[in-house]
Amino acid sequence: MSSKTMLQQALTRFFDAAKHLNIDPTILEKWEFPLETTHARLTIRMDDGSLKSFRAWRSRNDDTRGPTKGGIRYHQSVTADEVETLAFLMTIKCAVVNLPFGGGKGGVQIDPLSLSKTELERLSRRYVQIFSKVIGPNRDIPAPDVNTNAMIMAWMANEYDSIVGEVTPAVITGKPISLGGSLGRDDATARGGYYLLEYLAKDLGFTPGARVAIQGFGNAGSHIAQLLESAGHKVVAVSDSKGAIGGPTGIDIGQLSLAKERNGSVTSLAGAHGTSKIAADELVSVDCDLLVLAAMEDMVHAGNAANVKAPIILELANSPITPEADEILKNRGVVVIPDILANAGGVTVSYFEWVQNRQGYYWPIEDIHARLKTKMEEEGAAIWASAKEKNITLRSAAYVHALSRLVDAIY
Repeated sequence: MSSKTMLQQALTRFFDAAKHLNIDPTILEKWEFPLETTHARLTIRMDDGSLKSFRAWRSRNDDTRGPTKGGIRYHQSVTADEVETLAFLMTIKCAVVNLPFGGGKGGVQIDPLSLSKTELERLSRRYVQIFSKVIGPNRDIPAPDVNTNAMIMAWMANEYDSIVGEVTPAVITGKPISLGGSLGRDDATARGGYYLLEYLAKDLGFTPGARVAIQGFGNAGSHIAQLLESAGHKVVAVSDSKGAIGGPTGIDIGQLSLAKERNGSVTSLAGAHGTSKIAADELVSVDCDLLVLAAMEDMVHAGNAANVKAPIILELANSPITPEADEILKNRGVVVIPDILANAGGVTVSYFEWVQNRQGYYWPIEDIHARLKTKMEEEGAAIWASAKEKNITLRSAAYVHALSRLVDAIY
């Protein structure tokens, strides 16, 4: 594993990409640390009457191109470095798909499964109480992330309304449809990646009936599985935080979703419908045509990159491949569709929600899908062409693409 922090890893890629542009090096110093990071203590009353405190952060990386935008994650391993890195990546991602946002991110160091529903609500409302001067519809717009969802966003939006004394739906995205959420937000991350795959299929050699392995069966992983299965591809291996299963002839995604919903893990389907358990750490080395990384950071690293058999990797998670692994994969000819492009469907539809909230007019699902498809194809085509022209990886091309827009905004 790399000894560098997450932010150092991300900046290494950023500065490498800058070498392909004629940029004043002093400009790059702007992104070496965030615009602002607020570290706070959230203290709430537990159901048993006791008080308990949790560490929380909100980081705003850069607002050159507009208000900052980014999710809030609840996870026991959240750190300041992780939050600041993800805020930086959101700045790049928004520039990649040409959204009028900078990057932001939030986190609470908590295992949400350890809280009751009422404790979770108190924590979520407390987060907004503490960070109410940081967030705002024209300053910093949160959204769901790991272990947060539409219900949590509804609590947060309601709390913000109470603080400012008016209904402000554009302060948070990823809300329930009934409270100003956008149609199409639930599967936006996966759908954006799917549109990108389909558009680049010929260039990638991604043919009908391809075998797919998916690491992570949360929101993004489960939705990409459904989309790929519907398109005629075979999902031959899936993992989640509790284990992995394989099915060489194809796993029935409907049955898998039901099994996970009922029993809490994809492994509960093992032994049925032609599936069997496999070691979770073997998922990345499954023999397949496409490897989808939809779990956590640094899942493909120097220790296992040489074992990857898939010729194509789609990064739906943030930073799932370390820079050292990137170099190994590049030398082996593996094409990586990078996170800052591949998973940008989520923030794109969040942008659509923000626009609809400000207009007070809501679009039909067909419009959402069409706008998302156009956005992913336009930016995907530009990045593919840049990679070929400069003879660089898609990741480097995506960074170059973003950096050119960021520098234009500064000048």
